[in-house]
Amino acid sequence: MPRQYEEDEARRPILQPDTDTDEPAGTGSGRSLTRHGRPSDDDELAERLTGCGASACCNPSSFLHRFQALILMCLVGFGSYFCYDNPGALQDTFKSDLNLTTTQFVMLYSIYSWPNVILCFIGGFLMDRVFGIRLGTIIYMFILLIGQLIFAMGATINLFWLMIVGRFMFGIGAESLAVAQNSYAVLWFKGKELNMVFGLQLSFARVGSTVNFLVMVPIYKYVKSLGYQGHMCTGVVLLLATLTCVMSMICALILGWMDRRAARILKRNDSAPGGEVAKLSDVRTFKVSFWMVTVICVAYYVAIFPFIALGKVFFMRKFDFSSEDANTVNSIVYIIAAVASPLFGLIVDRTGRNVLWVFLSVLVTIVAHGMLAFSYLNPYIGMITMGLAYSMLASSLWPLVALIVPEYQLGTAYGICQSVQNLGLAVISMISGMIVDKGGYFMLEIFFIGWLIVSLLATIVIWMYDASNDGILNMSPAARSLYANKTLPRMSGEPGSSSDMTDSQQERDRHAKDPEAIRNRYVNRVLDGNQSDTEPLVE
Repeated sequence: MPRQYEEDEARRPILQPDTDTDEPAGTGSGRSLTRHGRPSDDDELAERLTGCGASACCNPSSFLHRFQALILMCLVGFGSYFCYDNPGALQDTFKSDLNLTTTQFVMLYSIYSWPNVILCFIGGFLMDRVFGIRLGTIIYMFILLIGQLIFAMGATINLFWLMIVGRFMFGIGAESLAVAQNSYAVLWFKGKELNMVFGLQLSFARVGSTVNFLVMVPIYKYVKSLGYQGHMCTGVVLLLATLTCVMSMICALILGWMDRRAARILKRNDSAPGGEVAKLSDVRTFKVSFWMVTVICVAYYVAIFPFIALGKVFFMRKFDFSSEDANTVNSIVYIIAAVASPLFGLIVDRTGRNVLWVFLSVLVTIVAHGMLAFSYLNPYIGMITMGLAYSMLASSLWPLVALIVPEYQLGTAYGICQSVQNLGLAVISMISGMIVDKGGYFMLEIFFIGWLIVSLLATIVIWMYDASNDGILNMSPAARSLYANKTLPRMSGEPGSSSDMTDSQQERDRHAKDPEAIRNRYVNRVLDGNQSDTEPLVE
């Protein structure tokens, strides 16, 4: 069914100028008209704002003002990513000051993932239907802040169970906060800027993790020089790290005020739009290629994040690095990702062939882990290689979902990927700790290489399945465009030679409502930026 006018307007990104005008700007009354013939909001805005409010830094429609909002969006997540890897940056001191085994240490990471097996679905739903984006962001940031405070207090009084409770709450807030960040990005930035915004947010997240690895050991040494010892020293250091969450909370409040002001000035409709609603039963229609992408999401990332969480002691033992040097080399993956992810995203956008890039990424990661496990080469070589491969995979794997699954099912599909990934990280992190306690780091590397081989096999299955069908996942952008145009030729709407609907027209209508045709229509929309976002997928 075609979407109603109000639903179309609600689905249009905020601050995105209307380019599909019925008349050129300046026609008639001298005010630009939207494609529905209404006066442009930009003109109304220019008339309403005066003084400082009309300047570029205060005008919600200007890029400078949106860039200020983007900085706040990135800073909202900075505290989350900084504090997430606090245990990894202080792994040796955590285990000695708090008398933890490796199994107990990795529980601090696995307990973070457990709540997000479910909350990846619930957090976004509550923000959409109950809290709204502004209140939801503040609530999730508050939960994260309280969780980090409880975690720090647990270390201060040396209560491991209290630390676990704190990390559990921290995880509840952090992943839902990431959903809120993405929602803010979509709300504030139009289509052509959105890819750049997501790339910058990912890069800034890795910057937060990198800064954590670089500064936590010096902070620990400084606090220790003040006379704090043992678990008390670790607790004070974690309390100081909590200040980054306080900073992020302040940014969330400022961003909420800016968004409320923008909504008021632009008369933005924040109510949830109608349209297609994904159902749980949709998973039965997902293709083999989607489930293999889910397998890769688990099998690949469990060889990256748990390794970084445990990597500091590995570099200290095998390569005789100091604590600071071990933290530096352990953070190389995040440093590389901060720079390379947007670049690889641009390369994949230009070349296409996502499956090939995923295959190469997994293969190169296996080589990187092999260098770290079986040789004494400078570990910077292996970690730089791993960082490049990780950035390449992140830029090529996640867009595959949009090419496999119809548009109205994307939320369900990404939720499944994220939930299964969190489940895998939670379980594998605990198993990794037990492997280190019983078999050492060499066996841990063999364990990770085994998971990478699983992801390589899943990539091969995707490649073969795609090649036996339409092959669109591994096409170049030009080939995908030709395929989409050939599969779903555009309807000009001009009258045909016959006034009656022919059999071929009826067949065409049936084809347009077929799930495969819906997916192809979405692919065509993704590849052709000139096509209206409000054109219905199902006619």
